Amino acid sequence: MVCLNTFIAPTIANIENNELYQQLQQIVDQKTKPLGALGRLETLAVQLGLIQDTTTPQITQPQIRVFAADHGLTKHGTSAYPSAVTAQMVYNFLQGGAAINVLARQHDIELKVVDAGVNADFANSPFKDHAQLLDYKVRHGSRDALSEPAMTAEECLAALENGMDVVKNMAGNLLIVGEMGIGNTSAASLLLARLGDIPIDACIGRGTGLDDAGLKHKASILTQVLARHSEAQTPFDILAALGGLEIAMMAGALMQAASERRILLIDGFIASSALLAAERLAPGVAQYAIFAHHSVEPGHTHLLKLLNAEPLLDMGMRLGEGSGAALAYPLLQSACAIINEMASFNDAGISGQNS
Repeated sequence: MVCLNTFIAPTIANIENNELYQQLQQIVDQKTKPLGALGRLETLAVQLGLIQDTTTPQITQPQIRVFAADHGLTKHGTSAYPSAVTAQMVYNFLQGGAAINVLARQHDIELKVVDAGVNADFANSPFKDHAQLLDYKVRHGSRDALSEPAMTAEECLAALENGMDVVKNMAGNLLIVGEMGIGNTSAASLLLARLGDIPIDACIGRGTGLDDAGLKHKASILTQVLARHSEAQTPFDILAALGGLEIAMMAGALMQAASERRILLIDGFIASSALLAAERLAPGVAQYAIFAHHSVEPGHTHLLKLLNAEPLLDMGMRLGEGSGAALAYPLLQSACAIINEMASFNDAGISGQNS
């Protein structure tokens, strides 16, 4: 097996700073309101300040990167949709017709689609020179994890490094990672089961809409996959054996973004599985994460607990693409506006709370 040190993770700074925390808390407490009256908006403002190492946090040029790839495991009927939908949805993204396109336009967030491993040749398509399509393809879909590792060590390493490169070439200080890949809830469930030591039945859900029989079949296949790769125990080996190209690339992107002190606005189940992998490869990444929403995928509840996360929203969503994160984005804008623009008692000449 490949050793963990095959992948050299970037250095992640610790955001814990008691002096800065006290400064931020004092600023928030002195705003013209009762103590704690803005609830989680206040704690969010403090968290953003700690991430950016400043008392005046702000968001500039927010970015969404939707990572797309296919999964070899889908040949065993683990998804309600055929693999061809992955490429079809990429075309939909590039034509501006998906939910994430709508939300990105609404909130003025730059969106690009990353071909991490779609089983299609976009170079021979009408979209080959599309400004929103980034070609980082490692191979045409991951391998069939029921018979071999989903990625070889070299392919997993390439995906991680490509994800880091995506961020190195990206503007702004906030990253949303979205995904598109038929079968990726299976990969996320497998990663959660092995990395979190959680029974696979508790990790899986209906994904794109499996019925009861389909769900039972999915559980059977994933149980066999876990047994097939029982020797994979290090985070790198687990990611290579059980993950997917887009998830590995997302993990690389999250690690790089954290190393640059960018805000990580985390979407749902798949994005959280990528964050869990990133955190195990480079401890400290999760400090930079703000969790947008609670997905209805059953495994997401376990992921949030593992990551000690409290999501901002619970909207009953399970779409992926980064859609839940884009929906929560205005809350971060509001938190920055409150700490930077709201008057203090001294500014407004108002008497504060009696001591």
